[in-house]
Amino acid sequence: MTENTNSKVIVNNLCKNFGSLEVLKNCSFRIEQGEFICVVGPTGCGKTTFLNLLTCLIEPTSGEILLDGEKANPKKHNISFVFQESSAFPWLTVEKNIRFGLEMKKVPEAEIKERTDTVIKLLGLNDYRNSYPGEMSASAEQKIAIGRAFASHPDLLLMDEPYGQMDIKMRFYLENEVIKLWQTLGSTVIFITHNVEEAVYLADRIIVLTPKPCSVREIVPVNLERPRNVSDDEFIKIRSHVTEAIKWW
Repeated sequence: MTENTNSKVIVNNLCKNFGSLEVLKNCSFRIEQGEFICVVGPTGCGKTTFLNLLTCLIEPTSGEILLDGEKANPKKHNISFVFQESSAFPWLTVEKNIRFGLEMKKVPEAEIKERTDTVIKLLGLNDYRNSYPGEMSASAEQKIAIGRAFASHPDLLLMDEPYGQMDIKMRFYLENEVIKLWQTLGSTVIFITHNVEEAVYLADRIIVLTPKPCSVREIVPVNLERPRNVSDDEFIKIRSHVTEAIKWW
């Protein structure tokens, strides 16, 4: 069943039970084309289950996820994801890593070259085009995985705490890199994080989840110009508000 809408992603009354354990309960929200959405919530609230439902790795108990007005289907929709652990293929060079998904989808060679060159340039990887991930830093490896995901021009890009193992300086560096890719390529991104400051730095809007059974507590707009200043009064105000929303219980 289709629905006439301009929203890129629609989540309607999403529920997930594992036996008698209720993990998600009536999660509903909409995401517009090209939005950068961050999802935060208390530890153990069900963010991983939430992500697995969005990637269609598991089926909901009830409710639905629509992409472009149709039920989300990995066989039809281009859903990409980046996880916390590096997923760069160690046996492929930087260029071949970024080309990989496009080649699997049999994208025309001229388009593969154009997309690959664009991503490599945006990420500052041109001098490492023929290097292997094992010859590079952990942050550079993660950039390869991020670049590969963006190069596929996904209908929806899901990112699960991709900088969780990085130090603060490296996190900010990679956050700026992903914002540059997102602004240039116009992807729709859902970014899951436990770091409130990261969410305020990245997001157009922040979805705050409740404790289990997880539902949407609040959706917080972040109307700040980019690049953002973490010491700005409004930034601090939004960060404090989201922090309080997470620990409201």
